[in-house]
Amino acid sequence: MTTEPYASAREAVHEEEIDGFGTVRVLPVDPSADLDVIHRWVTQERAGFWGMTGFTREQVLETYLHLDSLDTHHAFLVVKDGEPAALFQTYEPGADRVSECYDVEPGDIGVHLLIGPAGTEGARPGWSSKLLTAFTAYVLIGLDRRRVVVEPDARNAKAISRLVRQGFEPGPEIVLPEIDLPGVYLPEKRARLAFLHREAVFGTGSPGTPGTPGAPAESGASPVE
Repeated sequence: MTTEPYASAREAVHEEEIDGFGTVRVLPVDPSADLDVIHRWVTQERAGFWGMTGFTREQVLETYLHLDSLDTHHAFLVVKDGEPAALFQTYEPGADRVSECYDVEPGDIGVHLLIGPAGTEGARPGWSSKLLTAFTAYVLIGLDRRRVVVEPDARNAKAISRLVRQGFEPGPEIVLPEIDLPGVYLPEKRARLAFLHREAVFGTGSPGTPGTPGAPAESGASPVE
């Protein structure tokens, strides 16, 4: 029985054929249409650092509807060969609490990434690395940014190690302040900054010609933060 490719009619903001891996499409999240996938992923124990393990479907929907209403924060679903593979969010660091913890530079873009469970074909060596390659191509080239900023939980040593292998430069440990506003609550978070410069991925020549973004990640997809 052939399964219809996920959201095949939806327009992608980025589509890439990665040699030896497959076709990766980056789609803006539709909070209602993607709720089943997102709720399943973010409430799994493996996604504990995402901070939504106890959320109901309604709470997850409200979270992504709120995100969808913002001009500075955006959510995307990564689909690999017709199957959902990862969830990532971009944000303007200057409009985020992280701006209280480092000096934001022109061309910075913040990213949160959650790599989903392996699909029907199972995880293979390089799975996480190839997905990271696709989304960094979108944010650095598609959005014309100079530097990706991430701030995974400081306890998430596996994620930090993976990011370093991908070419990210580790930065200092920081404490993101608590946010307690109507409709938005974020607890204080001890995090580790890391940065990926466009030149490290694509070199100093044509931005459309990728370089070597880092060593392949180990087999078995898991959340980055």
